[in-house]
Amino acid sequence: MCAPVRSFGPALARVARDLEDTARSFPRTTGIAAPQVGELWRVCFIDCTGHPKVPDPHGSLVLVNPVVLHHSGAEVGREGCLSLPEITANVERPVEIAVGFHDLAGDQHEIESTGFEARVILHEMDHLDGVLILDRVRSLSLDVFARRKRSRG
Repeated sequence: MCAPVRSFGPALARVARDLEDTARSFPRTTGIAAPQVGELWRVCFIDCTGHPKVPDPHGSLVLVNPVVLHHSGAEVGREGCLSLPEITANVERPVEIAVGFHDLAGDQHEIESTGFEARVILHEMDHLDGVLILDRVRSLSLDVFARRKRSRG
């Protein structure tokens, strides 16, 4: 479990920059959480801008101390993860969510998200609790797949 952020200063800003820089260094990455860069703080970076499954994204977000306030619906979808680069997995998640969080200045916000963007937010929030996609699958033999290799050209 990651510790809540209590100080909104230069150290937090450094972690946020590291998260964004790391996410942007991997093609098609839509999110990353602090534990994936060695920081055990409740911080994640999300950006679904330009993703074909997100027609109206919230843009680039740093979620500090995020909390799910409401969720509804359920849908199984395929997820990949930077922490498990060789696989993808079918994971059931809520379809609609409301999330409360702080920004880098410590101000509180709330957003509503649906579909793929909601899935990304929940995936990254799982990392803050030490949960990976393998912990969420119903069947390791039926819901986990070797990642397809994309050709370069």
